[in-house]
Amino acid sequence: MSRQARILLVDDRVENLVALDAILSPLNQILVPVQSGEQALAALRAEEFALVLLDILMPGMSGFETATRIKREARTRDVPIIFLTAADPQPEQAFLGYAAGGVDYLAKPFDPGVLKAKVAIFVDLYLKARQLADQLSEPVAAVEEAVAELRALPAVRGDAEAAQTAARLAGRVGRVRDALDALGTEGNLAS
Repeated sequence: MSRQARILLVDDRVENLVALDAILSPLNQILVPVQSGEQALAALRAEEFALVLLDILMPGMSGFETATRIKREARTRDVPIIFLTAADPQPEQAFLGYAAGGVDYLAKPFDPGVLKAKVAIFVDLYLKARQLADQLSEPVAAVEEAVAELRALPAVRGDAEAAQTAARLAGRVGRVRDALDALGTEGNLAS
């Protein structure tokens, strides 16, 4: 399994993207810089990300609007967002960030070590969830196959109670598969 994940860096200022790259490159993850909310949404539609670092004050689509749109889409709603802003650190700004779906809010200038540690935690959680999903996917597939074979047996098809029990079992296995899919087994992890 790959030990790398994609991290989306969103800031309209190139110098801020360069600084984020310098801070986060020791984590050895795939850093994807973009300069607008529109570019961020396009990147999230194209690839799977472990985390988004999102500037709030950007021309066009603000970070809050970008986050709201990220959280509206089923494919991206569970991607954690850490807001980074040079705006005056006022309580209502942080509240707006959390209300838009952010998991954290850091005012610039922030301690690079703190940002790196927070990002490392989210990457680790992402990679562990992917590893768990990968480990469980094969046994679940085997159970799905066994349930399908069971349901196809003439004795089960001819017995209404057995058929109903097999259908309930298939439903339960389907819910396990849905939970695995929610962990991200359908996405593409960076290699």
